This record gives sequence, structure tokens and C-alpha cells, in this order.
Amino acid sequence: MTTWMVAGNWKMNNTAAEGVALAQEIIAGLPDIAGRGEVVLAPSFTVLRSVYDVIKGSPVTLASQNIFFEDKGAYTGEISAAMLRDAGCTYAIIGHSERRKYFHETDGNVNLKVKKCLAAGLKPIICVGETDEEREAGITEFVVGIQVKKALAGINDLAHVTIAYEPVWAIGTGKNATPVEAEEVHEFIRNILSDVYGSPAVETRILYGGSVTADNFGELIAMKDINGALVGGASLKSGNFLGIISRALERNT
Repeated sequence: MTTWMVAGNWKMNNTAAEGVALAQEIIAGLPDIAGRGEVVLAPSFTVLRSVYDVIKGSPVTLASQNIFFEDKGAYTGEISAAMLRDAGCTYAIIGHSERRKYFHETDGNVNLKVKKCLAAGLKPIICVGETDEEREAGITEFVVGIQVKKALAGINDLAHVTIAYEPVWAIGTGKNATPVEAEEVHEFIRNILSDVYGSPAVETRILYGGSVTADNFGELIAMKDINGALVGGASLKSGNFLGIISRALERNT
């Protein structure tokens, strides 16, 4: 069975002191996950190192919320893979719908970032998902399929790649895909990966994101092709986040 991942995307929340306090609470309440799954925290850039100092030596790993696809230069406001690794990151979230919507990131940008991650020894968590209008038009698979294929163009190995299916209409809205709806898209993504990469695609983690809570995650993680969650708002309270992790652990029992 593919090991699960529960990743907390803190978005633009928490000062360094607040992030340290939250990370300490998560570490203190974390059950034994050795060999069963992985917990990842993704603070803002200014908080990365402070949180890393809390979690180092623990089962929790660190992710950035973005990355730039150049190594250095006159790119005001951007951050490189080397900087992220220096801050303690293992993962980088790429192509989140908020980046696509507010900062006009394209599938081409996502692909460049994925390549830079892998070349630098970081592991990408690639976000894909359709809008409400696209779902209503019946083109979910068309949209998600293009996003997956373009993100992975020129990538020959899935060993360090994680995909996160986040229907845009479910992010921060309180709406949530049903387990069956989510599984249908996860299975579709798995089939795309299998067509291109063969049997290794079975081991690729595909996370679900979009108004994930401890109450709804148990049914989601029970589905065959859902291997974890990319959590937004519920990752900002340690009790809520630990509750989601507990639901993931139940998958192993």
C-alpha cells in the first residue's frame, strides 16, 4: 500500500512566533507514524527556518508554498531551490490554484518549477483541479488531464513526485467533493500516470485537497486512489490537523 501524506498549507498565515507555537503543538500531539505515513508543514517563506528548527529530528518534514525556476538573478520577490533547501525544505508545493488564479501561473510555469525542484533535490507536490464552471460543463477530466500531462512533460521518473487534486470550487468554500467524486478523479489521474510511466505510477501519492476536515477525511482516505490530503484552513489549528492525521492512521489498521 502506498504510504499516505498529510500536508498542511498554512498559506499567508502565522508570524514566526505563531508558526513555532503551532509546530510545537503538532509535534507534541503527533502519534507514532513511523513507516505508515508522512506529515508535512508548509509555512510562509519567512517562517520556514523557524519551523524547521522545531521539527528537525521529528517525523515531520518541511515544504515551501512556491518556488522559482531560476537559480539566482534579478527576480525580485522570488525564491530559489537552493534557498529553500538551505531553509530545511524537503518539498515544494507547485501550481496551487491560488497561484494560478492570482499570479497567473501557467502550465508551462508549473512544468519549469517541477523540473527545477527535481534537479535541485526537492520533491514537488503538484496541484491540479477544475473550477466550478469547468465541472458544470463536464470537462473535469479534460482540464485535469492537461494539467497533469503538461506539469510532467519531460519528467522521466515519478519516484519523488506527489500529485494533489484540489477542485478549485472546494478550496476554502466549505464545499467538498464526495468520496466517490474525488475517487473518480484520482483514479483518472492514476490511469494517466500509468499510461505514461507504467507500474511505478501505482506508488505515486495522489492527495485530495479542498475543505478537508477530520470529519470528512475518514471517508476520503478510505478510497483506493486517495493517498492523503493537502490541508488548508484546518491545518492552522493543531487539534484539527492532528484529527486529520488520526483519520489517515486509521487507513493502516
